[in-house]
Amino acid sequence: MADVRKVTYPPDFNYLEPQDIKSEMARMAGQIRLLDLALEPVDAADPAAAERQQQQVMAALDNIEAIASGLQSTNGGSNHPYMQDFMRDFVAKVDKARGAASLAEPRYYFAGKVAGGCAVCHQVNR
Repeated sequence: MADVRKVTYPPDFNYLEPQDIKSEMARMAGQIRLLDLALEPVDAADPAAAERQQQQVMAALDNIEAIASGLQSTNGGSNHPYMQDFMRDFVAKVDKARGAASLAEPRYYFAGKVAGGCAVCHQVNR
């Protein structure tokens, strides 16, 4: 079917195989779980714990962004309407969370919203 899609879809169309979507979403869910764990409160008096937390949050957000970027549609569109409509916004939210988490005094509010964004999208689009 890949050969047929080469001539039936525009060159910049992002065709997502259903099994690939499930696999990537499962990978993203794992990273969201790691993000949730990293966002648990740490002892503010322990600078090493705060630094580890920041590193864990940043690593999870980096992985989430990489996965989500691979799922988002291009200008040519996608065969999965939810990916086309919502993934760009999600990637932008992850980027905003990464920016806030990378500060000298990290802020994790937007990182918390990243995980919540998954739940909202899945609840609305099911």
